[in-house]
Amino acid sequence: MKLRILGSAGAELPDFRPPAFLIDDSLLLDAGTIGSVLTEEEQWSIRNIFITHAHLDHIRGIPALADNIIVKNLRHLVDVYAPLSVIEALRTHLFNGLIWPDFTCLPTPEEPVLRFNVIQPSEPVVLGNLTPERRTIDGYSLTAVPVHHTVPAVGYCVEHAGRRLVYTGDTGPTDEIWRYASGADVLIVEVSFPNNQEALALLTQHLCCSLLEKELAKIAELPKRILITHPKPQYYELIRDEIAQMGIRQVELLRDGTIYDI
Repeated sequence: MKLRILGSAGAELPDFRPPAFLIDDSLLLDAGTIGSVLTEEEQWSIRNIFITHAHLDHIRGIPALADNIIVKNLRHLVDVYAPLSVIEALRTHLFNGLIWPDFTCLPTPEEPVLRFNVIQPSEPVVLGNLTPERRTIDGYSLTAVPVHHTVPAVGYCVEHAGRRLVYTGDTGPTDEIWRYASGADVLIVEVSFPNNQEALALLTQHLCCSLLEKELAKIAELPKRILITHPKPQYYELIRDEIAQMGIRQVELLRDGTIYDI
């Protein structure tokens, strides 16, 4: 799997973009960043988007993507997958014809730009679409795993060709997802605040390094690579220093634009 970091910040400032993780050019985990990074041609390769929760910084790239597709008059369908609470929020508060057009009915109900798909936690979704180059992405299995956040939220376990990537999305202290993370090739896990703001992290259901250490202790076998996402840009350097102080060799702080081969 090729993992491209479109955005990995917990807020937006110059050179810091909201979370979005592109796998093999066509599968997107969260959609905080799309059009500000990807060319038109790269956007057309996106076929499936899996959303962790309904907060704006994780969904805001979808409306512009849909608009770009319809403006180019492309016959292109993007499947959006998420738990029911997220799909309901997208329908009611975003693609409602008021805040943004309902692209699940445009240009026609029979051939829309977007299709919403409700997923159930712990029930794998196996993808079977093709990229524009007719390259199959069959065999990608994604399982939603509930995590603890201020709104209903999940992380995802992505499996393909014997590789396993686990992404927590936004979470505070949690439990179930660590079973999927044990022995994974990659874990993308959030650290939003420095340790001196642990109380705020707990209040907002996020993590800091001191909390992350306790969460990693729950994992039977640490993943081969642990990538830290969602730092508040104002504390990026401090969080980077605190990650180094943890002394866990496979932990690194993400930077937007990085590409990994998994």
